Amino acid sequence: MLQMVHPQPKRLEDYRPIVGDAVVDEILRLADRLKGARVAHVNSTAFGGGVAEILQSLVPLMQDVGLEASWQVIEGSDEFFNVTKACHNGLQGMDVPFTDSMKALWTRYNQLNGEQFEGEYDFVVVHDPQPAGLISFAPPGTGRHWIWRCHIDTSHPHPAYWDFFLPYINAYEVAVFTMRQYVDPGVQGPSIRIIAPTIDPLTPKNRDIPLEEAWSEVEKFGIQRYKPLVTQVSRFDPWKDPLGVIDAYRKVRKEFPETQLALVGSMAADDPEGWYYLDKTCRHAGEDDQIFILHNFHGVGAYQVGCFQTVSRIIVQKSIREGFGLVVSEALWKGKPVIGGDVGGIPLQVLDGQTGFLVKSVEECAEKMRRLLRDPRLAEQMGQAGKDHVRRHFLITRHLRDYLKLLDELRP
Repeated sequence: MLQMVHPQPKRLEDYRPIVGDAVVDEILRLADRLKGARVAHVNSTAFGGGVAEILQSLVPLMQDVGLEASWQVIEGSDEFFNVTKACHNGLQGMDVPFTDSMKALWTRYNQLNGEQFEGEYDFVVVHDPQPAGLISFAPPGTGRHWIWRCHIDTSHPHPAYWDFFLPYINAYEVAVFTMRQYVDPGVQGPSIRIIAPTIDPLTPKNRDIPLEEAWSEVEKFGIQRYKPLVTQVSRFDPWKDPLGVIDAYRKVRKEFPETQLALVGSMAADDPEGWYYLDKTCRHAGEDDQIFILHNFHGVGAYQVGCFQTVSRIIVQKSIREGFGLVVSEALWKGKPVIGGDVGGIPLQVLDGQTGFLVKSVEECAEKMRRLLRDPRLAEQMGQAGKDHVRRHFLITRHLRDYLKLLDELRP
């Protein structure tokens, strides 16, 4: 049996003051038609990264509105997760080798996990490439409707990886992508749905944290209250370009020497490469005592991340490839302007010149940082526009509604 994850209960009614009566009432009407439906979500980790954060809220909300929803996590060795990290990178277009032994290891663990997948479900939602083979190895009758949910940017995949995964993807009834641009023409078996990720405004990270409370927490890590703080929250990953953020910050320091930079990450169980890139980031930062590189093993959990976002003048998400980038919506929800890479799902959230700025280089990133530091009023206006944008488009209630609509369409 796969590992079961049991997130804390949630109540849809608690979101009514935030999203309004119309949104909650629509969800209740949709859920009424799905009462008792058995739904299994399967992914590769219970913590770290956007998928786990989404499921921490989505699964209990599904339960609250009457579905029999569960969340299960596959098992794997470090060797397996090294392979799946390569798969993640390859499917996002990185030129990395994909050997026969890597393919065999991925297949073996998917078969082992498939054989351990127990129960009978009306809907099975498999998240990302790590467990994508589950559909081929699960016992007959386990799932009535199989859905593959892709959270990464597969718009320009490495051919070796795409050719390997495509037969598994095409075995699903539905494939859900974040953006239409991520759908390769080779995906012809499943019907396609587009569902953008969302944040939960009531989690410890995203709730309204009073400024004094947030500063009291952030100061514990050596951040100085009266100096401007620029923060990037992300995994330590080459696609997030923390080295480029450091380079941009160093250019900004020439005009604003008191500026501090925080690179705040989460070391996930399914990302062994993260430790290597964390070390690389630390070496790039060198002895600069105004750069703070922190992660969950330093005691920086979800609440602390929310505190960093709350006190920062500017949030950066300088990704060079991105599936969506939930941290952008998190920052906008705190009323902060975001300087983001002009890639993936970031432009859905950062409306250039309205909720922040889109950039394509270290030089552009530095220039936009300087502009926002020079003009606090502009930063405040962008932050407020960003919060309104997230309220309309990127809260968990919209995610729940979209899933309920999809499940309702699949019912016989």
